[in-house]
Amino acid sequence: MSSFRVTVGVWTILLVLASTATAQLAAGGPAVPGTLSGRVTDDSGVGVAGATVTWSPEGASTHIEAITSADGSFSFANIASGPYRLDISSPGFARQTVAGILPPTVTLQLSPIRLTLAFNASSLDVTPTIEEVAERQIKEQEQQRLFGIMPNYFVVYVQEAAPLRAKQKFELFQKSLLDPVNFAFTGVVAAVQQARNDYSGFGRGVSGYGKRYGAFYASIFTSSAIHRVVLPSLLKQDPRYFYKGTGSTASRIEYAMATAVVRKGDNGRWQPNYSSILGSLASGALTNFYYPAEDRRGVRLTVQNSAVGIAFLATAHLAQEFLYQRLTTKAGSPGSVSRRSGDNPKP
Repeated sequence: MSSFRVTVGVWTILLVLASTATAQLAAGGPAVPGTLSGRVTDDSGVGVAGATVTWSPEGASTHIEAITSADGSFSFANIASGPYRLDISSPGFARQTVAGILPPTVTLQLSPIRLTLAFNASSLDVTPTIEEVAERQIKEQEQQRLFGIMPNYFVVYVQEAAPLRAKQKFELFQKSLLDPVNFAFTGVVAAVQQARNDYSGFGRGVSGYGKRYGAFYASIFTSSAIHRVVLPSLLKQDPRYFYKGTGSTASRIEYAMATAVVRKGDNGRWQPNYSSILGSLASGALTNFYYPAEDRRGVRLTVQNSAVGIAFLATAHLAQEFLYQRLTTKAGSPGSVSRRSGDNPKP
């Protein structure tokens, strides 16, 4: 009965935190519109006047057109938040496409969209899908290493990163888990456990070390698979941390801590981080079976460790926001994505 009360109490706290953080980041829910503005230029950086900019939300047949002003500026006010596509055209220039995600209540200022002269009107304009753009961005993320050594794949430095398909979430998870650094780290942890005789049921010698190594690696595998692939795929949530990098220090701290209990969905909107909250409980229960019976944790300890895991995640996000970006090789800078037509997605 005591364990049951602890479980209910912890769940109540986590759900209240998730609801509060979701309300703060979503600012009213999916129905709240936003504003999108930008500027169209030529190759020299001069604004292109009279260009047609067409906005359309992902998965919808509706669209809105705007004509650029004398300096090439355009703006769409009170448009639906979420994934969108911009098609830009102007006589004498090659068509351009830009895709991204507009957060609710935000006035999003895009980087300048550059048009190039259309020297060959009959040239083929191949526009990749959102999945193809996400695949390219994953390849960039797989180059990110903390101190140039440790994988730091699950952080995004592009504000308008394309959402991941289920197989891409698995690809990123697989790449991270099979990295040689993880095998070496597991070996060090198993050696420390062996020296301290942790989980004494495993015994001593080579056999005991092998069991400790296998149990720890299996724990990492189970936790990572549930948090980063299984639940994010089922619940359509993005397993990555979206680096903010702008605003006041207080706002960035609030953002980093809130993302421990809320997570961006594949639709670009913030929602309770069920993947981490439920994943902590599920992985904690499963990993019990990897260790000797006398070392297995009860329900109460599993719930308590899950709550500690949420706090640890908030700490990790603070490190990503204020420290790791400067220490990660190949890390990008926050900002909007604007690519030429061959690099921009279509729904």
